[in-house]
Amino acid sequence: MAFTLYSLLQAAILCVNAIAVLHEERFLKNIGWGTDQGIGGFGEEPGIKSQLMNLIRSVRTVMRVPLIIVNSIAIVLLLLFG
Repeated sequence: MAFTLYSLLQAAILCVNAIAVLHEERFLKNIGWGTDQGIGGFGEEPGIKSQLMNLIRSVRTVMRVPLIIVNSIAIVLLLLFG
């Protein structure tokens, strides 16, 4: 199996899909990353944990419909070209 641009694209789609399916109450609350975590006070830099939670929420909110389209295109290309 050769390392191609398409395989790199599939790996990126797989990672974004993995982030998009994380559910806060089922998975993230078990490791202490639930929604009840405070962000901090005014003027404080947000920590890594809160930045990752914001990234996960953003991917789940913004990328829902585009991921459906991108996944469908990837499946069709895989079926057509093997």
